Amino acid sequence: MQGNPTITAAEIARLAGVGRAAVSNWRKRHTDFPAPVGGTAASPEFDLAQVEQWLREQGKLPELSPADRLWRQLTADGGNPAARLADVGAYLLARQRGEQPAEGAPTGLDQLADEHGVQVAFDELWQRFAAPAPGRPRPTPDDLADLMAALGAAGGGTVLDPACGSGGLLRAAVRAGCTGAYGQEIDEPLARLAGAWLALREVVPGEVHTGDSLRTDAFPGRTVDTVLCHPPFGAINWGQEELSHDPRWEFGPVPRTEPELAWTQHALAHLRSGGLAVLLMPPAVASRRAGRRIRAELLRRGALRAVIALPAGVAAPHGVPLHLWVLRRPTPDAPPPARALLVDAADGDLDRVLATWRAFTAAPDTPVDEPGYARAVPIIELLDEEVDLTPARRQPATGLRESAKHLVSTRDRLAALVTELPRLIPQVATGPDETAAPQTVSITDLIRSGAVQLLGPIRATAEDDSTGPDDGPVVLTVHDVLNGTDASGRDTGRLGQQIPVSVGDVLVPMIARQLTARVVTTGGPLLGRNLYLLRPNPAALDPWFLAGQLRTSTNEKQASSLSGTLRFDIRRAQVRRLPLDEQRGYGTAFRQLDTFESAIRQVTELGAELVRLTADGLARGALTPDELGR
Repeated sequence: MQGNPTITAAEIARLAGVGRAAVSNWRKRHTDFPAPVGGTAASPEFDLAQVEQWLREQGKLPELSPADRLWRQLTADGGNPAARLADVGAYLLARQRGEQPAEGAPTGLDQLADEHGVQVAFDELWQRFAAPAPGRPRPTPDDLADLMAALGAAGGGTVLDPACGSGGLLRAAVRAGCTGAYGQEIDEPLARLAGAWLALREVVPGEVHTGDSLRTDAFPGRTVDTVLCHPPFGAINWGQEELSHDPRWEFGPVPRTEPELAWTQHALAHLRSGGLAVLLMPPAVASRRAGRRIRAELLRRGALRAVIALPAGVAAPHGVPLHLWVLRRPTPDAPPPARALLVDAADGDLDRVLATWRAFTAAPDTPVDEPGYARAVPIIELLDEEVDLTPARRQPATGLRESAKHLVSTRDRLAALVTELPRLIPQVATGPDETAAPQTVSITDLIRSGAVQLLGPIRATAEDDSTGPDDGPVVLTVHDVLNGTDASGRDTGRLGQQIPVSVGDVLVPMIARQLTARVVTTGGPLLGRNLYLLRPNPAALDPWFLAGQLRTSTNEKQASSLSGTLRFDIRRAQVRRLPLDEQRGYGTAFRQLDTFESAIRQVTELGAELVRLTADGLARGALTPDELGR
């Protein structure tokens, strides 16, 4: 594993929730501050255990969960987090199999495994590894991975991911109920990590190999029911020269500038007849001239069945609206299909994408024409000079009458909301002593005193999705909480436990760009994954006061993890000590602020929609400047 972990001054600052200058002052003013044990004079490193002990004695160390403390040990000295976590996985796997584990396990690992079991212990650390952090590979987000597994009908069959990274798509396949999971990854620590997760699960047979799938395929000749892949984008040296006559290129030789089309044909080569592949692709692959011959051949032979444009931000790089390609291994002697599905879901939701795909596969010869969203395009129409498969460029135009009605409705709603904004601004005044430090209490202490109950966050299970995408109870998701919208998810059998939310509960996402707290105003939905649920005792704590206190910038620093500011342990947050009647007064102001924030969000969305509709109308001639004036 590793020796004594070390920590830099910047990491000490994040550990204590202070600035770098504070750490520098501590070193100067406190003779008992731990001495450096490594690094350089300009960037010294300190023993993590000594620093934690000093901070604890000074009352400057926020309370950490055992998993957070263990993760801090694994990453404190700047080593490779994937390699460290893979070592942990190997240690826990040996324990699970009754073998003698290797020596050198981090302090606290055995205790965590004894209390929660080896799988839960590994998953707790895995969640911290998966949180965004500088220099760390970003796994395919769970929601997107689950969509890809559903599009590829991964449940009930064998699955391969030839560029599996740390195993995000393989985990989605296991959640979907696959019968075998196989992967290959060029990065050795990531491959070990993905393999450790599969081995610890013991749910389905599987294996992960290290190596370059294009140059050295670890599964030659093996076919599977589903291939899921998030290939590396824009690779230059992917082996084009040495693989120029590779038998996998049955849909055409791959140009050097089209590595993603090499991964496409590699995926098809591993599919059984009728099997499905789903690949996450950069949008340029749908239109680059160098790849048009391969795209045309994929269409002619019925291999490419759908291209789906996703909203920007669903996966890294987050500013690019990526595409999903859905492919099917052609069945011998079957006539090629007449249409391919193109979906522009850049402004839509992922549940609608899956429903559209399933409707199309159920009746592939039935026209699909949803203006601005989806179209089943005749193959002959796509086989023009460019073979451009960008969904937005092949959608049916919205009728002029419908566009005009939408524009007028949007304009009227925006005007009414803007007029209402001044009334919604909360009225506040300066307090009697704004310089006095408020007396606070941590969420942990509130839990101990019975003032609040903490539920969640819950994890997904690896059980089969037996109820279907549109069945089951409604679930509040992280997206719903962040955007202040109604519950949009469904429990499809993957929630580890079912916790109904109640009016007055306070929900906080565990992973987000900033600390957010929402008060539940309509009970009934289930608590979704990666959400904390705080249930205040109404005789001790006002929910709106609690939510307003939680979302401060101070708590965002206090509750965020060392690995970045995007992961929160809400138990470390602080709340002011106030009598219940004063809490309610502040709670009313926080509730007004929440209403104002919601209105501002709607103004932003409606304004952007009005700009788009007006620009489209002017560009098409459906609107003229005179008509805008009137």
